[in-house]
Amino acid sequence: MDLEKKPEPEKQPQPQRQAAPAQPAPAEPVFADPQGSLRASDADRDRIADILRDALAEGRIDAEEHSDRIDSVYRAKTVGELEPIVRDLPGARTPRQESVPDYGYGPEDADGPPDNLVAIFSSTTRKGRWRVSRRTNAFALFGNIEIDLTEAIFTQRLTTINATSIFGNVEVRVPENISLRGSGSGIFGNFEVVTLEGVDPQAPVVVINGYSVFGNVEARPKRGKWITDLQDKLRKHLGH
Repeated sequence: MDLEKKPEPEKQPQPQRQAAPAQPAPAEPVFADPQGSLRASDADRDRIADILRDALAEGRIDAEEHSDRIDSVYRAKTVGELEPIVRDLPGARTPRQESVPDYGYGPEDADGPPDNLVAIFSSTTRKGRWRVSRRTNAFALFGNIEIDLTEAIFTQRLTTINATSIFGNVEVRVPENISLRGSGSGIFGNFEVVTLEGVDPQAPVVVINGYSVFGNVEARPKRGKWITDLQDKLRKHLGH
């Protein structure tokens, strides 16, 4: 007996799957200006803020525009973002355009008396705008001495600081664009000088000599502090 053939069920058309849209390849960052892509430092922002302050004082921009531009300064992340903010103002020189500082030194007085800083159960500080002697002697006994050279006026290229710390502390801070060297030792204490070489061969040289006994002698650059016009500072200091 023949079996009846049942008709095969009709195949339902399968819905066609739409191809997913092609994802665009992520764009690679374009650094047309490698210098402009450099991360901005606090010193870079302060330089731009100074230009804006002068422009406001001279009437080149009004208070509202000054406020808007200042906001942009402290939101900027790179040097390239800072430059357009002051491109239309005088003094808008970028770090690439700045020339090497013209250092002006007075005659060295080899026989002049040294500066003596003493702290015995006390604290002594030398900072701000002051004329640096060729030699400085710092002695701390159960005391603290702070020597800040970041705004000082160098009238000679070589400056020597002889630091002695006994159960005390001597700290020296210098600008980032000078040379810093040291020679000393610590006896149950710390003697640390962060070696720094200025790019300009005519930049000031500060040498730290000494030792510490159960104390601390430390010298290092202060971030964001630069000496940019020693000759002008020297001229103003001498009244010329």
